[in-house]
Amino acid sequence: MRVGYAAGGFDLFHVGHLNILRQARSQCDYLIAGVVSDEMLEVTKGARPVVPLNERLEIVHHISFVDQAVPEVLRDKMDTWEQLRFDVFFKGDDWRGTERGLRLERQFAAVGVEVVYFPYTVHTSSTALRRALQALSRPETLGRNAQAGVQE
Repeated sequence: MRVGYAAGGFDLFHVGHLNILRQARSQCDYLIAGVVSDEMLEVTKGARPVVPLNERLEIVHHISFVDQAVPEVLRDKMDTWEQLRFDVFFKGDDWRGTERGLRLERQFAAVGVEVVYFPYTVHTSSTALRRALQALSRPETLGRNAQAGVQE
């Protein structure tokens, strides 16, 4: 049985997240989705997620492509592998060719784990959604919304 692991923040769950999970499941028999903890997202992305970890885990757990959803609390992916022993690691292709991606490929190759990249969904991201939400909550935007009759 080929076990796959796809890690992500999965904050403000969107079609890009769904695409990664769908593609990952098509290339393994059992898919584990690692949902990055609030604290780790704050360290790596510089911002806390909008949706807290327990809710993101619940959402990802109920995606039909996912066999198991686990909190990702370890920064080092090799430590995560030590716990879960997956055979293939899935990542968006925004990591391909980067220093972090190449290092990860070398580390995983040493233990027989294949790294598979999927196309990054460029037209949507949690970061873009967060920016849109922030723009909508600015006082000047709230004033325009009120003038236009938009309900808050």
